[in-house]
Amino acid sequence: QVQLVESGGGLVQPGGSLRLSCAAHGITFTDYAMSWYRQTPGNERELVAIISSRGTPTIQPSVEGRFTISRDNAINTVYLQMNSLEPEDTAQYFCRAGIMYWGQGTQVTVSS
Repeated sequence: QVQLVESGGGLVQPGGSLRLSCAAHGITFTDYAMSWYRQTPGNERELVAIISSRGTPTIQPSVEGRFTISRDNAINTVYLQMNSLEPEDTAQYFCRAGIMYWGQGTQVTVSS
């Protein structure tokens, strides 16, 4: 059974940082590109960052320079480091493996 388990979300003040983690179970992790999406109420999920199976990262322009994506293949985990957070970053963040598998999401709220 495939499971993607996100953690690390929470409430943070503007300018603060969070690191999201996504632990993958039930897949051959190194076979998959891993990505992070985010979604706000009433809107579609939008891609934030993706890292290829070989470790090449791509960050969306809206968060470039503030967010980084990385992966640790030894523990089947992908990370999203988020710095200089803004209220506009408030969303539910989802991990995705390839195009088939989604995590349950973790809430990030940026507010003073």
